[in-house]
Parts: sequence; C-alpha cells; structure tokens
Amino acid sequence: MKRRDFLASAAALSLLASEAWAAKKTTTSKPPPAKATTAKAKPSAKPTPKPSGRNLHGKPAAAAPVAHTADDPVIEKPPQGTSATRLPPVKAPEPPSEWRTYEIITTVNLKNRSGPSRLWLPLPLNQDTLFQRTLGHSWEGNANSASMRRLPDGDLEVFHCEWSDSSNAKLQLKTVVTTADRHFDVTKRTVAPERDDILRRNLHASQLIPNDGLAHQLGERIVGRIKDPVAQGKAVYDWVVDNSIYDPSLPGGGTGDVRRQLIRGEYGGRSTDINGLFVAICRAIGIPARCVYGQRVGPSRLFRSLGLSSNDATRSQHVRAEFYIPGYGWIPVDPSDVRRAIAMEGLSDRESKLLSLRKVLFGVWEMNWVAFNVGVDVTLPGKNAPLPFLLLPQLESSTGDDNGTDPAAVQYSISARRIEL
Repeated sequence: MKRRDFLASAAALSLLASEAWAAKKTTTSKPPPAKATTAKAKPSAKPTPKPSGRNLHGKPAAAAPVAHTADDPVIEKPPQGTSATRLPPVKAPEPPSEWRTYEIITTVNLKNRSGPSRLWLPLPLNQDTLFQRTLGHSWEGNANSASMRRLPDGDLEVFHCEWSDSSNAKLQLKTVVTTADRHFDVTKRTVAPERDDILRRNLHASQLIPNDGLAHQLGERIVGRIKDPVAQGKAVYDWVVDNSIYDPSLPGGGTGDVRRQLIRGEYGGRSTDINGLFVAICRAIGIPARCVYGQRVGPSRLFRSLGLSSNDATRSQHVRAEFYIPGYGWIPVDPSDVRRAIAMEGLSDRESKLLSLRKVLFGVWEMNWVAFNVGVDVTLPGKNAPLPFLLLPQLESSTGDDNGTDPAAVQYSISARRIEL
C-alpha cells in the first residue's frame, strides 16, 4: 500500500472511531426517568454544613480578613487577590536609638549693595525620616518679608526673604536638626513600596542627568549579565569608584553636569558630579535613583576629611545618592566620599582602610550630615528660570544674581555645632 493511501485510511478510521464514541457518550449520558410519586419530600431540619473554604452555594468562600496589631504588624498572609500577595512581608521599621542634635546658623550681612534684593536658602527635609528630623526654625533680621515656602516637586522647602533696600540687609536663620546613622541591611526585605509617581520621577532625565544614549550604553556594559537589582547597583557603585576622580578645586559641590562627563569620557569632579554619574547610570538601566543635596554639620568618625574640623560649615555642602529596590526601599550610597578620601587623605586604592571605607559607604550614611532636598530643575518662588538643583544660597539684587558658590560675594556664613537638648 502506498504511503498516501495508508495515511488516508488511518484518518478515516480515526474519524469513524471518534463519531462512534460521541454517539455512545450521548446515549449513556441521558438521566434515568424520574419515578412517579405522590408523597411530598420532607424538608430537612438543618442544611448539611459545607466543607470549610466554600459557601452554601458550593462556591469558594471569601478569605477572612487578616487581623494585625501594633505588636504584630507583619502581613504574613494578606488576602488573596490583592497586590500585597505579590510583595514581601512588610514590617514597620524600628527607629534608631542613638540621635545627635545639631544647631545650624546661617548669617547674611549684605553690604555694598543698593536697591531691592531677594534671598533663597535651602532648608532641611520637611518630612521626618528614620535618619533625620527637623525640630524647628527661627530667624531674625530686617527683611521686609520672610517666610518658608514648600515646593511641590521633590519635597523641597526653602526660606525666602526680601529687602526693599539692601544697603544694610541682615538675616540670621537658625535651624535645629537631629540625625541618626543610616544603615542598609541586605538580610531584611520588609520595606513598604514607594509611591509610583516618585519612582517614575526618579527614572526620568533632568537638565544635567541623562538616562539614555551614552549613559544607557555605559550601564549595559557595567552590569553585563547581572540580574539581581541590588548586585546591579553595587556594580555601578564599584565602577564609579574605580573610574572617577575627585577634584577639590571646583567651587561648591561641583557643577553636576553628567552629560558633559559622558561626552568627554572624563568622569569625576565633586560630590554633585560623581554621585550624579551614579544616579544617571542607575536610571539608564531602569533603577530609580536620586541625588540627595545637603551639608556636613559635624566631624567624621571614619576619616577627618569626611567631616568638619571646626564649627565653620560655610563650604561644607555635600551631595549623596540613593537607589531604590522593591522590598529594600531606598539604599544609601556615597561613591564620592570614597574618591574624596583618596584625594584628601593621600590613600592608595588598595589600602585596607580604603577598602573598608568602600564597603561601608555602600549602604551606610554617617549622619554628621544634614539632607536638604532631592529636587531637580527647581523653580524658586518669584523666579522663572529653573535651577538644576538647590544646594547653596541664592541671591538676586539690582547688582546681579549670585548662586552662592562664592560666600564672600553673597556675604553669608554658616556655622554648625552639636548641642544637647
């Protein structure tokens, strides 16, 4: 028999067999005829209880609500069908036990100026965190108007004052902040999720921090086949530490122009530049990240160059960084201070003290530093053009604008000291 004839015969037999089976199933599946009866069925006294997990109609019963108390806040078995079932257990973090309180005083004395002037000063974070709390502000001076303004983007708060005649303008702003060292524990994946709008904001590009092109190519090359997001962040951190240079000659915290670094292939600067590079690479590979702008306010227990040696904090502005991983929350890092220790302490890349510092600054912030804000492309009250970031005092007067990189030009000073309450 030819092959095609065999296949045709096999197909015909298969079709006949399936039709016969269907006919048999139809015949045998008919219910038996009901018996005629004149007696009425007696209703049962109580319905037979159904097995647990189903209701009286035989359908799955709704999951019982999970009760939790302040003593047991962990959601181990959230109701099925909710988004919480896809998240790790969430537990309220324990607040630190050791806090340090600092008094920060900004003094402004304008001279050799005339006409109206306006001044903007960055203020510490307006929301309490597990590593920082603002206890209060007070000010005195001869400004015609003075107030604190909260900007909606980036949870940023500023102090704004104006003088109609700035020939002898004076201001003293006093802020009291308490801080606690911040630690990241890789063994605890219990942090509640961040808001989606905040995560999206910290994936976007800004004026100076790109998230595509050269940044994306660099990020892909750094992480390679690494899949774990924490390990990806660590790979970016290590690469920035190994390939950037700290330049103490730059004013302020640096320019923060990451685009320029990527185009030139020359990486580094000061804290705004180095930690901004870390943030750009993280965003380019899909990890939310942000710079946190702030100021050193006390001596360091790690290295002398990473803290204040006196109460003078006028030039102690410093930027740190953090990146977000679901379950772990925002993870603190500071590759810039690793490079600063190399430049200022005269250490080599392989010294044991530096290797220890490198491990510590991935996941730890020594809080001899106060965080101001995480805002980028900031539009100050009364200004039209946005600033890339707000780290220094900003002065606008009839003689011109000053961005605070030269304290003598703006004629301001900042002092910080630890106090006991």
